[in-house]
Amino acid sequence: MSKVHIHQLGKVFGAPSTNSVPALQDVDLTIQNGEFVTLVGASGCGKSTLLRILAGLEHRTSGSVQCNGIEITGPSADRAMVFQHYSLYPWLNVMNNIKFSRRLRVNREDITSADVEAASGRADALLDLIGLSKYANAYPNQLSGGMQQRVAIARALMGQPAMLLMDEPFGALDAQTREVMHDLILHIHRIEKTTIVFVTHDVDEAIYLGQRVVLMQPRPGRIHSIYPVPLPAQRDQEMKHAPEFRALKAEILARIRESSGMATDQDLLNKLHRASDLA
Repeated sequence: MSKVHIHQLGKVFGAPSTNSVPALQDVDLTIQNGEFVTLVGASGCGKSTLLRILAGLEHRTSGSVQCNGIEITGPSADRAMVFQHYSLYPWLNVMNNIKFSRRLRVNREDITSADVEAASGRADALLDLIGLSKYANAYPNQLSGGMQQRVAIARALMGQPAMLLMDEPFGALDAQTREVMHDLILHIHRIEKTTIVFVTHDVDEAIYLGQRVVLMQPRPGRIHSIYPVPLPAQRDQEMKHAPEFRALKAEILARIRESSGMATDQDLLNKLHRASDLA
């Protein structure tokens, strides 16, 4: 069974009687169980809105969004989200930030001592996986941005969600740290086999991480095209220099410029430049 089925999804912000803004229109997408899908496109194309609807943080205006045949109507422990900003609790240390979800009432009903022991073991395993075992007792303000985001990812994975939703989680990191985080999330995906939907503005990032790249176009947001990524499951940074990687990147960038009106803007800039030369 498909993990996610999106059909004719629409989202309009604002009441019909006011200046309403259509954010999404007629979005159709199926995401398979365990798949890693990246969403890319120009600003304003609805990537984050679509992700928030999948998380249950936004309500759709029309269409349907189903996860394992069940309509998504709100947040669920089966769907965890990682935001661009780390959103760690500053008064909790690393280990307690990771374990935080276990303190929520929804995760404490009918809990047994064996469940508590298993959760503690999972927290330790996640801490090892993200390479921060030495920092279990550190507080967020003692960590770098990349380290804080690792903790946020581990916290999201603590409850073993079926789906991990990531909204530009590495956007604030420097280039070197981003590469480390790319390899970390691919490693986590191989181990956890979680379905991942990842929003980014970075085409390199979208191709390197995704099994499919979904290109969205704006005004209103909708799917322009979907690209299978011609790379093996086991990836390394050198693949970014491969001819097939560069060719796919060039094609996606061209489609983004075309679908968002950037090509027209560039033509206008060229005309302005020529006019300035003639003046």
